[in-house]
Amino acid sequence: MDVKDHALLNYLEGFLTENRKEGFLRVLQNRTKHFTIAMEDVYQLHNTSAVMRSCEVFGIQELNVIEQKFGKRIDSEIAMGAQKWVDVFRYNSVQSCLDTMREKGYQIIATTPHDDSCFLHEFDITKPSALFFGTERDGLSEEVMQQADGFLKIPMVGYTESLNISVSAAIIIQDITNRLRQSKLNWQLTPDEVLDKRLDWTRKSIKDIEFIERKYWEALQEQ
Repeated sequence: MDVKDHALLNYLEGFLTENRKEGFLRVLQNRTKHFTIAMEDVYQLHNTSAVMRSCEVFGIQELNVIEQKFGKRIDSEIAMGAQKWVDVFRYNSVQSCLDTMREKGYQIIATTPHDDSCFLHEFDITKPSALFFGTERDGLSEEVMQQADGFLKIPMVGYTESLNISVSAAIIIQDITNRLRQSKLNWQLTPDEVLDKRLDWTRKSIKDIEFIERKYWEALQEQ
């Protein structure tokens, strides 16, 4: 964030209550990009929205949605406002998402009850990881399975072979983020990332933000 953005943030924060500003700082202390979530062609819209909500609740800052087959809008009623606080990236192909995750330094982890998967409690949290979740009926595609660096599953002792994707994601996200916060890893957002999100969230919290920002820049030009 440059000097101009710093000045803008200071100005816009004047429109927020102290509780709001303190809330942003408190929440951002627990945000992480050490893990990210990727969802592959999930047909049921409420599942995508529910996973977004779990990301927000447990501190995952970025959600990746692959829409190779099904293009869906986020169900705001189920997301319960989470779309304001979680960064969502959309991809029109599985491969483009995989390539982007690797470029960002993530290992690819396929969540699946099959194959020789690692159990959740055994999962190594030290490596930055992109956890992929598949469709409700067919699971993850062969494209993801063949390029995955590892496999992860939730221990189950009943007859049912798998859980609903939103339930699986919530269980996994809660477990790995809880362990992450208890670790000595450098998992938090960088200072610049925190400032960027403070500005982003502040903008999203102010009514008529476009008008207010336009007046701010006009006043600067007149000085």
